[in-house]
Amino acid sequence: MRNFISQFVRNESGASAAEYALILVIVGIAIVVGALALGGSIGDAMSGAASCIDAGTSGACASF
Repeated sequence: MRNFISQFVRNESGASAAEYALILVIVGIAIVVGALALGGSIGDAMSGAASCIDAGTSGACASF
């Protein structure tokens, strides 16, 4: 049992899992920041596209 505990304490394979978790957190934060920064522009574009669809015209909304 003592041998198992000493090997468990010296085992460094958990460090790579912690590094992967840190990378995932950083990527997640970047996605959230990007979504917040682009949210208004994307919302405006979707509203414009929806108004073109509601109008039923193909030539009036050529920018979309």
